[in-house]
Amino acid sequence: MPAHTTATREAWLTAREDLLEREKEHTRLGDELARRRRELPWVRVDKAYRFDTSDGPRTLVELFDGRSQLLVYHFMFGPSYEAGDAVNSSIADAIDGVLPHLQARDVTMLLVSHAPLDKLQAYRQRMGWNVPWVSDGAGGFNADYGFSEGDDLVPLPDPGDLPPIVEHNAKAAGTDAAGYLSEAPGFSVFALEDGVVFHTYSTTWRGLEFLMSYYAILDRAPKGRDEGEAWQLWLRRHDEYDR
Repeated sequence: MPAHTTATREAWLTAREDLLEREKEHTRLGDELARRRRELPWVRVDKAYRFDTSDGPRTLVELFDGRSQLLVYHFMFGPSYEAGDAVNSSIADAIDGVLPHLQARDVTMLLVSHAPLDKLQAYRQRMGWNVPWVSDGAGGFNADYGFSEGDDLVPLPDPGDLPPIVEHNAKAAGTDAAGYLSEAPGFSVFALEDGVVFHTYSTTWRGLEFLMSYYAILDRAPKGRDEGEAWQLWLRRHDEYDR
C-alpha cells in the first residue's frame, strides 16, 4: 500500500465535499456526452451482411432478434486464434451478466468475431457465457467497420512500439503478434427502423473501458488500478485466477 496522508474525520469530510463537486461535474459531462452520442447522424447500412450463428445463417436484421437496437462487441478472435485473450474475455464476462436488463430496454447485444463459428462456440462453452456469439464469416462485416484485417483496420502502433500486452495476449490466444493484430476490439451500435438498419455509433481501444466494469470499481479502491507499466498483464480468464 503506498504511503498516504491521514486526517481527522472532519478534515476528511471537507476534502470529500470538495471532491464531490468534481464528481458531479464529471457526471454532468457524462450525461452531455451520452446525449451527443444519441444525436450523431445515422448511416444507412445497405450491404447484405450474413453471419454464421448457432441457429444457422442470419442477416444483420435478423440479429436484432425482434428488437430495434443492436449493440455489437467486436471480440478479438481471428481465424488463427485458438482462444480468446483475457482482456476480451473479461469484457464478455461483464456483458453476459447484464443481458436481461438490456433486453428489457429493447436492446439486443452480442459478440461478433472473424474466426469460424465452431472455434467461437467451443470457447463460449468453456467460459460458460450465455451472450450470443456470431461469426462474420466471409461477409466482411468486421473488416468494413475497421475491426478485422482489411484496408480500413483501425490503425495500430508500429511493431517496435508495441506494449508487452500484445505478445502476452497473442500467446494466450494461441497465435503470434501478427495474427493477433489482424483483429482490433470495438463496440458498434445499430438501429432498426421501418425494416432499414442504420449504423449509429462505434468506438475502440480506451473507448471500450465502459465495458470493463472492474476498472470503474478499482478506480475507487485505495490502490486504484495499480497496473503501472504492466498494463493489463494482471488480467486472467475468470477460471484462471488463483483463488
